[in-house]
Amino acid sequence: MIDYVPVYKKLITVVLVLSMLLAVAMLLGLTIGSAGDAGAAWRVLLGQGETDATLEVIVWQLRWPRVVLAAAVGASLSLGGLVFQALLRNPLAEPYILGISGGSAVGAILGIMAGFSLFPGLALSSFVGSLAVLFLVLLLSNRKEGNSDSLLLGGVMVNAFCGAIIMFLISVSRAGQMQKIIFWLMGDLSAIGVDSLPLLLGVLPCFLIIFLLAQPLNLLLTGRESASAMGVNVAAVMLILLLTASLMVSLTVCHSGLIGFVGLTVPHVLRLMLGSDHRVLIPACILSGAAYLILCDLLARSLPSQGEISVGIVTALVGAPLFISLLWRERR
Repeated sequence: MIDYVPVYKKLITVVLVLSMLLAVAMLLGLTIGSAGDAGAAWRVLLGQGETDATLEVIVWQLRWPRVVLAAAVGASLSLGGLVFQALLRNPLAEPYILGISGGSAVGAILGIMAGFSLFPGLALSSFVGSLAVLFLVLLLSNRKEGNSDSLLLGGVMVNAFCGAIIMFLISVSRAGQMQKIIFWLMGDLSAIGVDSLPLLLGVLPCFLIIFLLAQPLNLLLTGRESASAMGVNVAAVMLILLLTASLMVSLTVCHSGLIGFVGLTVPHVLRLMLGSDHRVLIPACILSGAAYLILCDLLARSLPSQGEISVGIVTALVGAPLFISLLWRERR
């Protein structure tokens, strides 16, 4: 049962600690890389002494947009996973597993093939794809209260169908488009530029809307009937949260491609550590998800390889074992 006593002291403590963690992750992302040493990058950030002009371009034109994108994507996927898990009352629900990211990918690929610009064309087509998949999963699952197997099965089926559509679209695309699509599907954060950063600001109103609905989200955990008896407009709250979460995920997926398991890993760990009060979990997911993906991206571009490793590979290597353990726990 959720304790509805004000939790401002706990919230402030969690936000301060996780904000420091995010700041450290961002500084590491800006200073560590294959070009130049960390000390020289620090001098660029602080503007002290003579700095290499090439390194300045690398830090501010390449690393800075990439760190901001990783933070926005990680926060959006983490918060999206938390919202879907709460609304569907299923700890295994998240945008990637439910096929939301896959539907967004199908919409974005169609936008790429149609030659749409990043905004509004590509973002809009990505959003429409995610919404279509979301409602299709809910329709296929025909979910009853407390039954999670049908929901997961519906998500897996739709995700597989989206994968088949993606493969078909790749096979009929032109050579130039094919390479761009394949890199994008692997979860690529390297293509972002400074010009794309204003579009990422679109996730901030989504964060605010979801946080303002934290208390109704808490009440929904007790069941839809109980929440309705306590004065929550269940249909309106669920519709707003589903649309907001889908838009938030689409705005980031159209930049980064498919990055899985962030929405599963981060909310699950935070729920075990902080409890189930969404007034604390929502800002914790935003800050932790941002820091988590920045560090995963830093690891992906730091591992020795012939080329840069996709960040989606790193998140899958971390998240997939956790997903298996959760399935085993649910089965038991």
